[in-house]
Order: sequence, then C-alpha cells, then structure tokens
Amino acid sequence: MGVDIQGKLRMALGAVKDHASIGKAMICSHHEGKDFSSIEVAVVRATGHDSGPIDDKHMHEILFLVSNSPGSIHFLAERISRRLGKTRDNLVALKTLSLTHRLLRGGNRCFEQQLRNAHASGHLQMSTRCFLRNISDPSVSFIHKYAAYLEERIGWVINQAGKLEPVMSQGDLESRCYDEKSIDMVFRKLPKCQVFIDRVLDCSPFNISPLDNLAQAAMSNTLKESFQVYKTYSEGVAALVNMFFDLTRAARALACQILRRASQQSQELHNLFENCKRIIENKNLDYPVVQIITMDHLMALEQFSTYIATSCSSSVLSKNVSTPPILDCITKSEGDEKDAGNFSWSPTLFSCTLETKISKVWVVFED
Repeated sequence: MGVDIQGKLRMALGAVKDHASIGKAMICSHHEGKDFSSIEVAVVRATGHDSGPIDDKHMHEILFLVSNSPGSIHFLAERISRRLGKTRDNLVALKTLSLTHRLLRGGNRCFEQQLRNAHASGHLQMSTRCFLRNISDPSVSFIHKYAAYLEERIGWVINQAGKLEPVMSQGDLESRCYDEKSIDMVFRKLPKCQVFIDRVLDCSPFNISPLDNLAQAAMSNTLKESFQVYKTYSEGVAALVNMFFDLTRAARALACQILRRASQQSQELHNLFENCKRIIENKNLDYPVVQIITMDHLMALEQFSTYIATSCSSSVLSKNVSTPPILDCITKSEGDEKDAGNFSWSPTLFSCTLETKISKVWVVFED
C-alpha cells in the first residue's frame, strides 16, 4: 500500500497554519479582549485541518465562552465567516459549516436568536465562492449544497417542544378564529417546508464516502432535521386536503399548486431516504415512512375543483347532481353518492391523524 505523501504534507502545512492563527489571536488579545481571543482560538481548534470530526470539547468551550462574554456573538460570527471565507481547504470549509450547524442545534433559544440576528446583519456569512472553480470536485459540490441548506436552516428555530419550525413574522394570529389560523398555518408554513425540503434534496448522499466522517456527520444532522420538518409538512398537507372544498376558488388554485409540488417532493424524498439508508452509516436515524402523493390524487382534486366552479357559476349545483367519476379513486366507496361538502380524503394517503373539531352544540342524553 502506497503512502499518501501529498496528503500528509497537506495536513502538516495545515497544522502549521492553525498554530500560526492561534498565535496571532493570542498576540492580538490586548486589542480584542481576553475572552474574545479565546473564542477565536476555540474556533480555529474546532475547525482544524485534520480529517477528524469536530471535538465536542471545542464546541462546549465556544458555548461557554460566548455565554460568559456579553456582546461576543457578533465576534464569533465574524470569526466563523472569516475562517470560511479565507480557507481553500475542503476539510476546514466543511468543518466550519458543521460548526455553524452544531451551534444552531446546541445553543439555547436566546443564542439561536442572536445568531440569526448576526446572519441578518451580515456578521455571519456562509459564502463558498472561493470553491467555485473546483465545482467538479464531489466534495466541493457537497460543501456548496450544505452551505445552501444552512442558509435556509438559519431561518428555522427549535421551539419549546424541541421541534423545528420556521421563524414566522409577528402578526395578530392570537386574535384570529381557529379556522383562519389553520388556513394561515397551511398557506404560510407549507411553502417554507417545501423550500426546506428542496435544500435537503439537493444534499445528495451519492458523493459521500463511508470514510468521510465529516460529510457523514453533516448529512446525519441534516436528515434528523428533515424528519421533523417532514412530519410538520405531512400534517399540513393533510390539513390542506381536509379544508380544500371550504376554500375560495383562488385559494383552491393555490392549494393545487402546493399539492402538485408536494407530489414531486414526496417521491424524491422517498428515494433520498432509501439511498441514505445504504450510504449514511448512522444506525440511530429513525427514517419516517414517506406517503407518496400520486398524480391521480391531484387530477381528481383539480377536476373536481373545476367541476364545482363550473356548476356554481351556472347555478346547477344541487344535491341531485352526481359527482364526476374521477373522484372514485379517492373518495370512500360506500355504495351511495356523496355530496361535495362531505368529500373525504382517502385514509391511505396520509397516516397522520387530523385535528378533531369540537362542536359547540349541546346534546342532552336520556338516563
């Protein structure tokens, strides 16, 4: 077996660069402050040129130093951005992105908020433009896609229940009625979920080697978060279908667009998870069962939506009008005709339970 002289030389030069960066940070400590220089040293050590994963002790050290240094979030964000922007080494770039990801996952809610503010103000940047010339390199391709995923991920937050949800703008949702909040949730959150899933789908595992511990760890964290978002996504799609025929004509058209995109994503997400089961060597990943939305379902909804609109406009919609045959593939067959208001989605499409609607009508039972 030959010795990788070039690889050993590259690691040796990288170690020299790391030591030089650490020495420079210590020399400049009287300008930035002792705690701030310690943060910079911890960032350099966590994102070293070696091929090993990020050491947990460096991660905990950064969180400890930042929590005890008020106003240091922007400094941390700038040092991470500078580390990513100046390096030409694939390992350092992937480590720096992974460090950002772990900080988003490992900090408290206040820390996450401050990190998002640092990104919004431009202090935290995840640009990988310096690697554009090497786009044909599979590892570089994954770095670009992972950076794009993190750009989307920073717009999401871990709520008090430990679930990932998009950061929504402040509104008067509390003053709205239940139905309006449901529609708002569906039409605002579902598009965000679809963008998130697109970024996950871009992170193809085909370029990840079983020996690439950094990429394996990065993809594992990405998959864990995609599982949470997919659960919210599937519940939202089920709720959208459940309220479909209560929507206005314009809203139904928008719903069809969302469902058409969901149909494509469900198949692609299913394929991604199946490929990851073979390529990603993390046995602790609990893959969800992706419910495939077929084109037959979409055609049925679109045709029945057109049927309702046409019938209403011509004033011929009544209880005596039978539903179009296309609905037979998704309505429950009980031997009798169903009114459009009683339309029910096939239970085989989604396995999640829809929310129960509580009636306000009192019922008196006899003894």
